[in-house]
Amino acid sequence: MGFFKELPSIAYQSPLSHKNSSRDYIVVKNIFRSAKLMDYVRSGAIAQQKLVLKDGDRPDTIAEYLYGESTLDYIVILVAGITNINHEWPLQDYQVYDYALDKYGTETEMNAIRYYETFEIKDTQNRQILPPNLIVDGDFKIYGSSTQAGSIRYNLISQAGNRQLDDKNEYTVATDNIARAVTNLEYEFTENEKKREINVLKNGYVQTFINDLRDIMKYKKSSRYITSALASTENTETVSP
Repeated sequence: MGFFKELPSIAYQSPLSHKNSSRDYIVVKNIFRSAKLMDYVRSGAIAQQKLVLKDGDRPDTIAEYLYGESTLDYIVILVAGITNINHEWPLQDYQVYDYALDKYGTETEMNAIRYYETFEIKDTQNRQILPPNLIVDGDFKIYGSSTQAGSIRYNLISQAGNRQLDDKNEYTVATDNIARAVTNLEYEFTENEKKREINVLKNGYVQTFINDLRDIMKYKKSSRYITSALASTENTETVSP
């Protein structure tokens, strides 16, 4: 509501059938004016810093934490570049589970393998043979060290612990565990985690931001100007003499 109050209004030609004339107007908030503010935020004209959201954080709680006023939640949303709060703000963990179950229909589909993610593989001379975190399918394979001169051995490196691979012609996902399975549910959790780091306005610049916002929201003098907070649209109907 704080941001909504800052938006200027626009007088639209009335679509009502019982209007008195084509000059009847309905005054509404001009939500399209917010695009000018987004351009201002993206321009880098304001001091920003990174913030990692915790599970359960909301725009109003972040505004209260940073600026001491929960109604400044619109500043958090705007500076973060969020245009759809339902899709771009991170869900709580239990909400991710519910979202995934609804999206995939059953627990079986939710826990089905979506793709595989590679482990890092280096040879005994510490040269990288396979980089980590590549997204591959179940048929992915790499050629073995025995195809190279000198039969240099390979080492698989993962968080679960390093191990030396047997010397053979090729290694596959199925037989050598060179990649780990990622389920649909884990994928949704990973995508949700990507939303946790946002840009926020540095404390101390709030009033400057609000002053700039109000200046940007003002209408400039034009043929449709009524006041700095109200403009009219073009009358597209012909007025009978």
